[in-house]
Amino acid sequence: MTRDPQVLERVKGILKIISELAPGHAVELRIPPYSAIQCVEGPKHTRGTPPNVVEMQAETLFSLASGEKIWQSGIESGAIHASGERSDLESLFQQLALRMHP
Repeated sequence: MTRDPQVLERVKGILKIISELAPGHAVELRIPPYSAIQCVEGPKHTRGTPPNVVEMQAETLFSLASGEKIWQSGIESGAIHASGERSDLESLFQQLALRMHP
């Protein structure tokens, strides 16, 4: 899959803000094929598949960041895949939407 440079730039910008809002290494947030970060305070994961993973497409990330989509609807529709006890990022994405669109 090829990566659109404009989408990549937008994804990286949003993930940078998420890293500022929730620094840490407890959750791996994946936006394939564009990028992945570790965020949220808690135990640091170093090997293998992390216990707390959130994955979504770039379009879902953009919708959450703009406030067009809410976390729960993304989970229910299958647009967001979240596993692990720290993978509920609903409040983080609410903060993100407020920061990006005050």
